[in-house]
Amino acid sequence: MDRTTQLLILDSLPQLGVYRLEQKLRGCSPFDLFTLSKAELAKLGFNNKQIDHLTKPPLNKLSAVYQWLAQDNLNKIISYYDDDYPVLLKEIGSPPLLLFCRGDCRLLSDKQISIVGSRAATISGRESAKRFAYELVGAGFTVTSGLAAGIDSYAHQGALAANGKTIAVLGSGLNNIYPKTNQGLAKQIEQQGLLVSEFWPDVPPLAPQFPRRNRIVSGLSLGVVVVEAANRSGSLITARLAVEQNREVFAVPGSINNPKVSGCHKLINQGAKLIATTADILDELPVNSLSQVAQQHKNVDRLASQAQFPFDIVLDNIGFEVTSVDQIVLRTEITIDKVLERLLHLELSGFITSVSGGYIRIKGDT
Repeated sequence: MDRTTQLLILDSLPQLGVYRLEQKLRGCSPFDLFTLSKAELAKLGFNNKQIDHLTKPPLNKLSAVYQWLAQDNLNKIISYYDDDYPVLLKEIGSPPLLLFCRGDCRLLSDKQISIVGSRAATISGRESAKRFAYELVGAGFTVTSGLAAGIDSYAHQGALAANGKTIAVLGSGLNNIYPKTNQGLAKQIEQQGLLVSEFWPDVPPLAPQFPRRNRIVSGLSLGVVVVEAANRSGSLITARLAVEQNREVFAVPGSINNPKVSGCHKLINQGAKLIATTADILDELPVNSLSQVAQQHKNVDRLASQAQFPFDIVLDNIGFEVTSVDQIVLRTEITIDKVLERLLHLELSGFITSVSGGYIRIKGDT
């Protein structure tokens, strides 16, 4: 029996996570379990169902995983016992035994910041998620999120727009991208980043799996940025998990009349760091020295100064008075996604700045 088969059998052991498994092993290798008799397994504290699973494993159920692994070399399984398992994730209370990965697995060991928020994001929220992701990439971070609609999607897009790296943690198997509308985005991420799930490839998206997904999003990261969240948002679960995991929590404030940011205000009241810029994030992170922070700030400034913007039509429709995104869309007849992407580049290039109600031009002829 090969190591991958043994890992899959261990991962599917009923009622047993990594820590309970470690307690039963008492310092032994998990792979030694497959050499033990039923009596010896019982002495270690395994129940009858678990013993049957170890001694007579359902090998027929593993074929789909092997088919997935054989599809191409982008697909890989990383286990808790492998050297390339992410160190930060090992620290959390319930680390997954297996990570099913598609893309560049080396990113798991990169410095990561996660960005999460509302699925029904506002225009302002989408823009903020994209901008923070873009600038965090410039500061040397990999951006991690959950591939959900709304803020998650725009965070991934911001990282990709900066030619940076992004990790998407799924609440389903990697053969079942959810939501389906993000299949194209997932394809981009697997080529320029990494898709990750603790669920076997064919597992469908089920509601109880998404809170489990959230602990991995926060567990991989040095800090969690909550861009928009209502009082009952799943993003607050991620923030709570981040606190439990001793991670930094950042929240973007908004209008007191906007229910979609009430959760962010709640987090700030509970001690989350209020942020308005990427520099606010960098100032709070546990880096090795002040010189590292200074260099990261320089990288953000350099990225902004070097950002190239090949289109003039959006800038031509922004004056020195406040211009809303809706007005820009009407004037240019460009889709809102394209407008937001162009606004991001213009702001990073120093031509415009965001203000309450929209944007104003800060340099260039009208």
